[in-house]
Amino acid sequence: MRALELGTAGEVRERLNALVLAGRKTATTGLLAEYVEETEGLEFEGERLALLGNDGDCVATVEITGVELASFGEVAWEHAAAEGEGDRSLDEWRAGHRSFWEGIGTPVQEDTPLVCLRFRLVASA
Repeated sequence: MRALELGTAGEVRERLNALVLAGRKTATTGLLAEYVEETEGLEFEGERLALLGNDGDCVATVEITGVELASFGEVAWEHAAAEGEGDRSLDEWRAGHRSFWEGIGTPVQEDTPLVCLRFRLVASA
């Protein structure tokens, strides 16, 4: 079973995992360039992933319910809202994600390709 690590290790990952476990977070977005860099294939509908905590331990199992490729500027509000992080608008989602990716050294542009994943919680560990 492949793994899913949300955000960056530390408080961010703990917060995002808690949102998944509470059923509020049912989507996430990643940079397509990271898949290419890690030579990792895209997730697929029906695939189950181990949601990992800070120590690499499995905190839950999620099942992929949708995979979509979109540019940063094309991400729909429906997807952004499903991330469950409290953004009140698409502009707020874009600002937060732009800041996150710039903070880890990967600035994004409107045409930056992204992978938009939808998932459901199957089981918590």
